[in-house]
Amino acid sequence: MSKIKDTILNYKNEFSKKKVTFFNHDCSEEEGDEEERSLLPGDLKVSYSSINGDNSSEFINQSLYENSTSYLEGLNQNNQEFLSNNYESLDYDKIYNMIDLNKEPKSANREFVKNLSRWIVMFLVGICTGLVGVAVDILVETFSKIKYSLIAETITECTSKGCLWKPLVIWISSNIGFTLISLMLVLFLAPASRGSGIPMVKCYLNGVKIPKVIRIKALISKVLGISSAVLGGLACGKEGPMIHSGAIIAAGISQGSSSSLGFDLKIFKYFRSDTEKRDFVSGGAAAGVSAAFGAPVGGVLFSLEEGASFWNQSLTWRIFFGSMVSTFTLNIFLSIINGKFGDMSNPGLINFGRFQNTTYTWFELPIFILMGSFGGLIGALFNYLNIKLTKFRNRYVKNNLSNIAEGLIVASVSATVGFLLSFYISKDCQPIGRDLVSKYPVQLFCDDGQYNAMSGLFFQTPENSLRSLFHNPPGSFNPITLSIFCVVYYLLAVWTYGLAIPGGLFIPSLLIGAAWGRLLGLGMSRKFPNLHIDPGKYALIGAASTLAGVLRMTLSLTVILTEATGDISLGLPIMFSVLAAKLTGDLFNEGIFDMHIQLSGIPLLDWDPPATTEKLNIQDVMTHPVIVFREKETVGRILEVLNETKHNGYPIVDDSIDSSNGHFGLLKGLILRHQLITLLKRKCFLNNDVKLLPKDFREYYPRYIDIKDIQIDEDYMKLELDLRSYMNLAPYSLTEDSNLPRVFRLFRGLGLRHLIIVDKNNNVVGIVTRIDLARYRAHVGLKNTTVTELSVTR
Repeated sequence: MSKIKDTILNYKNEFSKKKVTFFNHDCSEEEGDEEERSLLPGDLKVSYSSINGDNSSEFINQSLYENSTSYLEGLNQNNQEFLSNNYESLDYDKIYNMIDLNKEPKSANREFVKNLSRWIVMFLVGICTGLVGVAVDILVETFSKIKYSLIAETITECTSKGCLWKPLVIWISSNIGFTLISLMLVLFLAPASRGSGIPMVKCYLNGVKIPKVIRIKALISKVLGISSAVLGGLACGKEGPMIHSGAIIAAGISQGSSSSLGFDLKIFKYFRSDTEKRDFVSGGAAAGVSAAFGAPVGGVLFSLEEGASFWNQSLTWRIFFGSMVSTFTLNIFLSIINGKFGDMSNPGLINFGRFQNTTYTWFELPIFILMGSFGGLIGALFNYLNIKLTKFRNRYVKNNLSNIAEGLIVASVSATVGFLLSFYISKDCQPIGRDLVSKYPVQLFCDDGQYNAMSGLFFQTPENSLRSLFHNPPGSFNPITLSIFCVVYYLLAVWTYGLAIPGGLFIPSLLIGAAWGRLLGLGMSRKFPNLHIDPGKYALIGAASTLAGVLRMTLSLTVILTEATGDISLGLPIMFSVLAAKLTGDLFNEGIFDMHIQLSGIPLLDWDPPATTEKLNIQDVMTHPVIVFREKETVGRILEVLNETKHNGYPIVDDSIDSSNGHFGLLKGLILRHQLITLLKRKCFLNNDVKLLPKDFREYYPRYIDIKDIQIDEDYMKLELDLRSYMNLAPYSLTEDSNLPRVFRLFRGLGLRHLIIVDKNNNVVGIVTRIDLARYRAHVGLKNTTVTELSVTR
């Protein structure tokens, strides 16, 4: 161990700063372009192997890694570029072993029942997601009515009496109270419910196991927390978290059990695998989009574009079915609540209202494209500012007390800013009835029969403010009101996203874009009075542009907004603006969700391998040396390896293991960690003729037994356990001559967790996991592409 420490110290002194190669787009190296980067685990690992020359120690990587962890964590506090080793991968690859081959073939009736069960699950997911949407809507509408009616009455009473401090105190107090509930739910009940949840769902569908992200506690915290956050006057929306809620509902129903509640209905046991659960979570996310926006087609496309990393044709129709059930359920129940049973005019939580008879001419299309580019610019700025703020939070706002303090400060500032702007911007007075949406018009210092237009934007839920900007007639807002509201709400949204609350970005981004879009439409109507320009149309394009600039979604966003407007003719301008926003924003940074994922150190794999890595050989990427087992292994060695390492998979090789030349035996198969623990718990080593069934390995899914809970007598340590019947007989492998892009595409396309690297004689020489591929990141610029290798920490 002292030799390892000496090696690390030498490398810290001599190689703490190394060159990163810059490639242009024809993959040729440019001399003279240098950038300093920190010492990496890969550097330590490869260098130690070459210096020591002894690969017989199977635990060398783990020991070396543990000793370099503190040094690497110190580096990462400065550069914020790292990957966390705390995240496990999901097993999307089907196990192909002897016990699976020897079991009785599935009958046609059983397959029919299984396929029918998939449709039943998606039907239940759609209904439950729609009901959750109804619950959120009821909570927000009921309490917002109480809150805003009370404040409106107090303002009316105190305007003449000179006690306007009273409504301000009521406003701030109500914001603080509701925000405190949201903060407490996240911090003390379910930290995984923080934010919109879309990045976490995206990572889960990509194959990363995020702890507690699809638990029922997260659902409870999500529903109550987002309702409280919206009622707390924060710049967030309840639509984004519906996607996370739908994913949680799908994960729970498909398993027929709940570990948190401690019950098991003994149904849908054949869906208790990562592969099956992934498909249902994809459907749940789509159902959440459908419930939020009334866009079932957009939900399917969102799940495909932003969520699901693996797709098949049969899954598409089931997801669409679940999305349709979700929006239909929400519509039916909202019609009952509104006293208009059967009225299907409320397809989603956010109802844009119908943009009927909205026309545009060909010369407006270039204007829409320019609006999209502007939306991309302010979206890129939004992401930049929010990431800077998030880095500050990660460093200084760490404990629960500081998180609560920041949330309450934001709630207080939001109420104070809204009140002061309504108080001082008192010249924008409009006739009562011009605002088609606001239920609580505030007069303040306007004449009788008029209301304050600025208060109409702040003094209602964000969804109602958005509809006001879309559908209020021309002249409902003056330019000063729109300009100030846009800038102030932009800054509040930047500050709010990332607080310890459940909160989405869809509505804030749409609201910001609608404000500057309507401002542009107002200017256009004054400049060209003969064209009869509708400011609401420009508000819609501005909203689409800003949302695309922040999220960088394209296809799904276009369809979602088109479905939400109810006017297919607006699809073309929305598409142009969304595409322009994405292309412009991508010149500066990535989407907000991707940036937060990177900041968390989650090893997410993109659709394509990093650019300009064709020359990177897999031998430079793979983990080496490799821990392997023989086909018949002693109980003592299996226990030793499982206790000393956290690896999930171990190659099985023949008996002739000779690691002196860097090879670890002829590849025979692959055994998973939970399989070995199950075999030890069942004491299969006492009688290797007794074979477990596939269902025995699913018994403890998804919370498998920990190796520390296995107690075996010393007398059994020398007994052998036959692994041949349980190992994967045909694990995926590639030769050591492969390059990184080839390995990446196979690994990513098949959803693998392990990829074994062999020589030409099929001897094991290394293994590739998600962390090995994710640590290479390409930053594509206008002229050059920078490829960096991230450090890996705990």
